Amino acid sequence: MIHLDRVGKSNGATVHEYTERDVILYHLGIGARAEDLDFVYEGVNGGLKVCPTYAVVPMLEPLMNLLPQFNVPFRSVLHGEQAIFLERPIPPRGMLLTTAKVPFVYDKGKAAILVIETETTDKAGKPLFRTRASLYCKGLGGFGGDPGPKARDLEIPKGRKPDFEITQDTLDSQAVLYRLSGDLNPLHVDPIAASFAGFPRPILHGLCTFGFAGRAVLRGIGGNRVDLIEEFGVRFAAPVYPGEAITTQGWNMGDGMHFLRAACKGREVLSNAYARVKEA
Repeated sequence: MIHLDRVGKSNGATVHEYTERDVILYHLGIGARAEDLDFVYEGVNGGLKVCPTYAVVPMLEPLMNLLPQFNVPFRSVLHGEQAIFLERPIPPRGMLLTTAKVPFVYDKGKAAILVIETETTDKAGKPLFRTRASLYCKGLGGFGGDPGPKARDLEIPKGRKPDFEITQDTLDSQAVLYRLSGDLNPLHVDPIAASFAGFPRPILHGLCTFGFAGRAVLRGIGGNRVDLIEEFGVRFAAPVYPGEAITTQGWNMGDGMHFLRAACKGREVLSNAYARVKEA
C-alpha cells in the first residue's frame, strides 16, 4: 500500500558537488561529440556551456530517496513524464542544493502516479532550476484517491512541416556511458534485468533520450544558446535501444513556444513534448 502521509512535505536539501569533468561526462552521455567544443572542452573561449537538461542529474538522488518514503518499490516504477524549468544557465562547476517533495499522488486503478517536484539553488540559495517528474507506479493504485487531471495533449498542426528536424545517432555503448552520470538502473546495461522487464535487450535511459532531444532543441531553436531555454518537457512514449538514431522535430507555435516530437525508426519515443524559449 502506498504511503500518503508525506504528500506535500519537503525533504531536506541534497548536496550535489560537481566540476567541468562531470558536466563533460554528462554531455558525452547525451551524444556530444568532439566537434561540439562548447560542451566538451572547458578551455573554450567563454567557458564550458552546460546543457539545460543537466538539471535532471542533481534531481535523481532526492527523487530516489522519496520512493521508499512512499513505500514504492523501484522495480514498480516507469518514468512517465519529465519537465525542467530554468531560471538561468547552469554553471559548469559548483555546489547545488536540491529539495524535493511529492505534491500529488493520483489513483489510476491498477497504478498510482507519483508527481515529484524538485527545486535547486546554488550554494548561496539563489534559484537555478526546478524539475517535475511523473512516475507510473505499477500495482499501487486502487486506494480510492483522486484520479488526477485528464492528460493534456499538445496538437501539432496537421500537414505542417517541422521548422527543424535533427537526427542524432546513439552509440551501442550509449547507456553504459550515460549511467556514469548517476542513473545506475541495471535495466539499461544488464541483459538479464532487461529480460525480466520484458525487453529483448537493455534500453536507453529515458533521461538520456531526454538529453538527446534537449541538445536538438538547443541546435534547432537557440543556436546552442543555453541562456534561451526556459522550459522543456516530454512524455516518454516508447524506449530507445542503444545504437538507434533519434530524430527530433520542432514546430514554432509563436510567443517562444515550440512543440516537439522525437522518433526512432518511425516509432514515436517522445510525445507531448514542448520547449519554451526566450525571444532572442
